[in-house]
Amino acid sequence: MKPSPHPHSGPEHSAAASGLPGRRGFLGGLLAAAALAAAGPALATPARAAARPAAPAPRATRPLLLGTYTSEAGGGTGIGTAAYDTVTGAITPGPVITGVDNPSYLALHPSGSTVYAVAEQDAGAVTAVRLAPDGTYEVLGSRPTGGAGATHLSVHPSGRWLLSANYGSGSVAVHPIAADGSLGERTDLVTHSSPPPGPGQGGPHAHQIVASPDGGHVLAADLGTDTVYTYTLDESAGTLTEVSRAALAPGSGPRHLAFHPGGRFAYLACELDNTLVVCAYDPATGALTTGPGQSTGTGSATGYPSQPVVTGDGAYVYLANRGPNSLTRYAVEDDGAALRLLGTVPVGGDWPRQLALSPDSSLLFAANQRSSTVTVFGIGPDGCLTAAGDPFPAPVAVCVLPLP
Repeated sequence: MKPSPHPHSGPEHSAAASGLPGRRGFLGGLLAAAALAAAGPALATPARAAARPAAPAPRATRPLLLGTYTSEAGGGTGIGTAAYDTVTGAITPGPVITGVDNPSYLALHPSGSTVYAVAEQDAGAVTAVRLAPDGTYEVLGSRPTGGAGATHLSVHPSGRWLLSANYGSGSVAVHPIAADGSLGERTDLVTHSSPPPGPGQGGPHAHQIVASPDGGHVLAADLGTDTVYTYTLDESAGTLTEVSRAALAPGSGPRHLAFHPGGRFAYLACELDNTLVVCAYDPATGALTTGPGQSTGTGSATGYPSQPVVTGDGAYVYLANRGPNSLTRYAVEDDGAALRLLGTVPVGGDWPRQLALSPDSSLLFAANQRSSTVTVFGIGPDGCLTAAGDPFPAPVAVCVLPLP
């Protein structure tokens, strides 16, 4: 069995993110500029306007946020901002939200008013950034995660708790979210002390933590112990209680899962054995029952799948493959219980670390770490992917978050 290709390359900071407040105008000005550009030049006179067809309405643009490694050579200087055309997928660059170190993963609050960034460094941290309606932002401050190499975070559906995973120390943490979006002191920290690490692993490596769609349970995928842990979250105290474990094949390296919108099935990317696993989920107990590993279609012993995403209608699953640098497409069958491999397409970049869908599932975005690009694909009615323009340059792109 090959050793784990620890995906979090690059130097790491030893200090937590700054937490000093700051303000910049970005969303409002960026979207206004994009709308003006799309509208085209104004007509000179009413007479000329009457003689020509009416000008088309400007295309809608929406904000896009970009995660990076600020500590890596050629990396960014904070959270990148941009706008994307909701029809063509074309991306327009914007300024940077500074004061955030190594924002390698981003998550949006259900209200849409606050974004959270994980600081992937020796002393992991999570940072809150308020996005004001007038287009300004404010860094609300950071809190330590209590572990090393924080690599993933998500917001509980209630909007009251932030969940984070520490890859380096194999632990998961909980922070309360205040009414203004800021973070309180950590309320829990759980280390995955058992089972023993899988083949080639020196310890646990928590890679993802996410709530089930109904918020009834919290699931944590640990690459180092080949296990997905299920917890209940005490929504008064902010503490986790383990209720179930799903054991994966030794050396499989479970990395990220994505739920089907029906809430009864999830699709788990296993990094080390290059498979995608269909899992049945019991909302009553939180138990996750794993099926056999399925092919990623890459035919490569060096493929490392990173993240699956599921379209909003539950019809298709897409998977990013590092090494082969491709996207795998699956059709969802039996109400989510089965996947049918449809094929792969080149991602158009190097080392696709993370995928994201536009809110209407008409566009797919891929953050390509080693080529420092974001590639965009249009999704057809049959789930086919069509590259939408040239790759967008983004320094050490490891996360992309389209906003609604």
